[in-house]
Amino acid sequence: MGIGPHPVSSDGVDTSAANVTYAERLNGCSVTDGDTIRCGDERIRLRGIDTPEMPGHCRAGRDCAPGDPYAAKDSLEQAMTGELTIQRQGTDRYGRTLATVAGPVGDLSCWQLERGHAVYRSDWDDGGAVAAACPSAVG
Repeated sequence: MGIGPHPVSSDGVDTSAANVTYAERLNGCSVTDGDTIRCGDERIRLRGIDTPEMPGHCRAGRDCAPGDPYAAKDSLEQAMTGELTIQRQGTDRYGRTLATVAGPVGDLSCWQLERGHAVYRSDWDDGGAVAAACPSAVG
């Protein structure tokens, strides 16, 4: 999975997650918001992170992630160039596939965390795959 020493780029960003890939390829994907993509008919929720909700999507009483939802979505769109790979972990209560997804930039959850567009949720990272892929980003 590309796990090992955690190199840092010249701008101080941990680049260890840049070497992460998963076994199965994805095609025809688009971004729904900062932590959800759609590939054909499959909706995929990135594991281990929460990003700001698009306007009107934060249910009353829920503690939604802070930040700019448009910036989070744009950031994920930037990361979705080239070949994508996936490791599925099941589904959530909305029927979305829960997964770790990687592209040329590495693990997409790590990408969002490293750029400040997501918060890490250990309770949403069963098995700790995101924490293992980018330990410095999860703090």
